[in-house]
Amino acid sequence: MRKGRLFRAWLLASAMLVIIAATRPAQAQANFDRPGGDYQSSPVASGDPADCALKCERDRRCRSWSFNYPTDVVGGAVCWLKSTVPARVQDNCCVSGVRGAGVVEPKNDTIETSIDRFGGDYRSFDVKGGSAGDDECKAACVADNNCRAWTYARPGYAAKSARCFLKKDIKPPRRKAGFISGVVR
Repeated sequence: MRKGRLFRAWLLASAMLVIIAATRPAQAQANFDRPGGDYQSSPVASGDPADCALKCERDRRCRSWSFNYPTDVVGGAVCWLKSTVPARVQDNCCVSGVRGAGVVEPKNDTIETSIDRFGGDYRSFDVKGGSAGDDECKAACVADNNCRAWTYARPGYAAKSARCFLKKDIKPPRRKAGFISGVVR
């Protein structure tokens, strides 16, 4: 009888875990595109992928979306709404997701995605590295003994081209789409 109760409790707990896992919301992925299925595109003045996700939520026809980072100040960010859910393809140009998905930026201990550490700059320069520009910016900071933190701005966010800001002081992080930061010392 005791084994039967334990088995039923285990079965109930397992079922609850499955239900909780199934109700977890879908999440959008940074650095992925979903080519195809487009029915509408529009500029995103804020440059924030979360605004594209919200636009999809408000459009009953939308099933998925892709947000393209600006390539320069003139081009600006673009939101593509899709009537299907195309397969995702890795591409640093974009953030994409399905309807109902929130935007999830990559997180690790050394890179702060969608974070600007405004101020404390002692040097800045254009970055020609394309999609690896944040790596180039971080490497410049690591190689400079005066640098304590860095911020990389994608093209079109701080200037026409991508820009790296090396910082003598560690300033507080603030959320800002299109920026990537880190602290090295």
